Amino acid sequence: VQLQASGGGLVQAGQSLRLSCVDSGSIFTHRTMGWYRQAPGKQRELIAWITISDDTYYDDSVKGRFTISRGNAKNTVYLQMSSLKPEDTAVYYCNAPNYPRREEFWGQGTLVTVSS
Repeated sequence: VQLQASGGGLVQAGQSLRLSCVDSGSIFTHRTMGWYRQAPGKQRELIAWITISDDTYYDDSVKGRFTISRGNAKNTVYLQMSSLKPEDTAVYYCNAPNYPRREEFWGQGTLVTVSS
């Protein structure tokens, strides 16, 4: 079982994309979930997360432009990305930041490329 991210693509600066992450095993429906990204040559970083009570938090680099949310069934997490910048280019992943076994659940991620 992995967390499957999708929705990436090639867009121009200023445009929007919506990423989806499906927890096919419904393992994380009662856990904080987060979106991470890894840019070329950089470490993977946590950029947005949502708690089980739907409180949301963002890294300063995406605050005000990205919105994280959960689906009604709680096994899908979304990342609405607006006003995209070239520096947002990265592979985006979802996972549970506080889950001790989260290393077992990294999926392949979804590539977002923002052209200037």
